[in-house]
Amino acid sequence: MTLLLNNRYRILRTLGSGGFGETFLAEDTQMPSLRRCVIKQLKPIHNKPEIYQLVQERFQREAAILEELGGSSGQIPALYAYFQLNEQFYLVQEYIEGDTLTAKVKQQGVLSESAVRELLLTLLPVLEYIHSNHIVHRDVKPDNIILRHRDGKPVLIDFGAVRETMGTVINSKGSLASSIIIGTPGYMPSEQAMGRPVYVSDLYSLGITVIYLLTGKHPQELETDPHTGEIIWRSHALNVSPTMIFIIDKAIAYHPRDRFASAREMLQALQEIANTILPTQPPSQRPRIAAAPTAKTQNTISITRESSQIPSSQDSKDKGILIGSIIAAGGLIGASTIIGLVLTKSSQPVAQKTVSPSVQLPSVTPQAIETPDHQSVPSPLTPSVLSANDYSWLSQRLVTDEDLEGKSGFELDIMRNSIFARYGRRFNTPGLQKYFNLQPWYRPIYSPMEFDQRNVLSDLERRNVEYISEYQNRYDRRYFKK
Repeated sequence: MTLLLNNRYRILRTLGSGGFGETFLAEDTQMPSLRRCVIKQLKPIHNKPEIYQLVQERFQREAAILEELGGSSGQIPALYAYFQLNEQFYLVQEYIEGDTLTAKVKQQGVLSESAVRELLLTLLPVLEYIHSNHIVHRDVKPDNIILRHRDGKPVLIDFGAVRETMGTVINSKGSLASSIIIGTPGYMPSEQAMGRPVYVSDLYSLGITVIYLLTGKHPQELETDPHTGEIIWRSHALNVSPTMIFIIDKAIAYHPRDRFASAREMLQALQEIANTILPTQPPSQRPRIAAAPTAKTQNTISITRESSQIPSSQDSKDKGILIGSIIAAGGLIGASTIIGLVLTKSSQPVAQKTVSPSVQLPSVTPQAIETPDHQSVPSPLTPSVLSANDYSWLSQRLVTDEDLEGKSGFELDIMRNSIFARYGRRFNTPGLQKYFNLQPWYRPIYSPMEFDQRNVLSDLERRNVEYISEYQNRYDRRYFKK
């Protein structure tokens, strides 16, 4: 005869085990359906009688919280029962049929950005709800997020508070404390590793989880910058938009104050992506964004810069011939869209018409665009300013005087402000706004007042903005006047 736990639950198999106890899959013999459930067996790490009484009281409180959370959210397992047996504590919870995110990646490979975005849009409201109840999950990771089979929704399991209760001690001041740290190395931030988790600690863990989904790399497999502590992950993730990179890097910022202030704020940023999706770019054109802003001074910028290949004048001339043919054939508006796609080389599938190189194409006289500030803006379709669409390299290496020599004030203004434009900033200067409005890749998101370049731009990008600005001041090359 099979032994029943608490004279009711028949253990089917062990799901996992650890330092705090074991987890079992069981069936409830007192339910007509023999409903399956998950039983967590927890054991205090201290067996002193006075400690046991305290653990018992805290366990009851944490179980009540789990009951409330599970009863109000469809993406948190319901608590069916809890009991004590032989100085051990048991939770009986809803069994979620599905696959963990770890299993999902192992079975199907890394997830696309769109799949990750949808996952976050569904999961962040759950974290927001948990935090509104003054609970920090403490162990958000791929193993603790299950994609439920019946509806595909992510379910968050295995809250850390109950496990922490098992480490209850009385400190030297006579207060209750915990002698254990809850969390998984690599997925928990530094403040949590020191025993001081906050709500945004869960956002950090979620950001690291997203990196795993996009790269297939666990935290231990990724390098960190020895100077900033920044996790180096972007080279492992393909076809991820700059905005998504920014959101991930902000979530995993080293200091809590540099992360999103709440799950709601992170959710709102994700919703901006859903409403205004930026075209994905190949790695060579993808902006590099710092994981967290630093307080490094920028008073001195080295004149000696790293060299790198930049768009040549011949390339611009060849693009000008192609562009001229498109204008003649298809009209100004249609050409603007096609040109943007050609120049940015978007990785999204786009049906494009090819032009035979053997065909002799007519040239087009550049026109000017009149703006409300009465400054004529050279047409964005002329060869002299087409390279503005290629200025994404400003997010990848330091600019040099050689890059700036021979450029007009207009080109330098566009070059410098393209760094901001690629993150969706709007401009107070009508001429600049008019120019970037004509660029197919431009997706205005932030007003000038909302755009905080300290939190958005990387150190390299901020240095390049300052360097170009200093160069313009030195040679009096500015086109747009404030």
